[in-house]
Amino acid sequence: MKRKRSSADTKKHFAIIGAGIAGIACARTLVQAGHQVTVFEKSHSAGGRMSTRSSSFGTFDHGAQYFTVRDDRFAKALTTASGVCKPWSANTVRVLDEHGRVAAAGLPSKESHFVAVPGMNALVQHWAKPIHSQVELATKVTKIEHDSLNAEQWQLRTSGEDDSQKVYSGFDAVLIAIPSEQAHSLLQTSKQGGDLIKSVRKVSVAPCWTLMVAFAQAVQPTMAHIGPQWNAARSSHHRISWLARESSKPGRGSVERWTVQASPAWSAEHLEDAAPRVQAKLLKAFSEVTGIRAEPTHADVHRWRYAQTTLALGKSHLWDANLGIGVCGDWCIGHRVEDGFVSGLELALAVI
Repeated sequence: MKRKRSSADTKKHFAIIGAGIAGIACARTLVQAGHQVTVFEKSHSAGGRMSTRSSSFGTFDHGAQYFTVRDDRFAKALTTASGVCKPWSANTVRVLDEHGRVAAAGLPSKESHFVAVPGMNALVQHWAKPIHSQVELATKVTKIEHDSLNAEQWQLRTSGEDDSQKVYSGFDAVLIAIPSEQAHSLLQTSKQGGDLIKSVRKVSVAPCWTLMVAFAQAVQPTMAHIGPQWNAARSSHHRISWLARESSKPGRGSVERWTVQASPAWSAEHLEDAAPRVQAKLLKAFSEVTGIRAEPTHADVHRWRYAQTTLALGKSHLWDANLGIGVCGDWCIGHRVEDGFVSGLELALAVI
């Protein structure tokens, strides 16, 4: 159905599905341009894969580990989050062979690496604060359909954690900022945007199992950390691709904590394994790589079904002006934090 768009319309109401960095970047840009937004997020807080897991022993950045800055627009946006972002010495990351031995040390990098404090989710949540009253948390969008009272607008069917159903209506456009597989499923279920469905279907994103461990017996600064002297490493171990000492990041707690991310191939192979089995296997690999044999005080795992883009869309966003539906996300151009920001920004600019 071809929708009538009028340049005389100065203020529109946009539904944005997803409160990760792409969705919030999109939302804040539209609000700054004078439009109204309602953001829908199925989780309890904004952040997406810029997530932070709390425990009795401190926090874990179990999604994105850090971010770099290449785009001038991203750099400018970060100036509005003064004090939220701090440099982290991840540019001294080690590269390990399959046995956990350092194959390269002090790997040079022209880029500075940053983290948000006190956790990676702090940046997205800081940017979401001005529109917090327009963010519907714990609300999953299940279907996009034409508004029952105005066919030129959209309405969304949603479900809550208690399976309660609700309909939100009166949207001039719907902007989808969720993982590509979920965006594809939502569009297909809604039977909207045939060309969008075809484009999103081409994207490929690998899963990732993440292990989080804490060692309460090693507390800074009264006791030196245990294990290797490096704070971050990329590994060619068949189970593990990345390790980071959380307690080395600025603004974190003093208890020794590690976040360990499994390789895409191993994660895909064990995607449907029970969490205890995955945890046991990753703990064994962690000890092999780091040499830490101590029993952790705390251990947990998290499964990301959609983590690292292996085949990107190849453009920053999708926008069907006649239909009034757009799609954005880091997977449009890559998998970096900045990619998500740029994608959400450029979708917003396209629809303004």
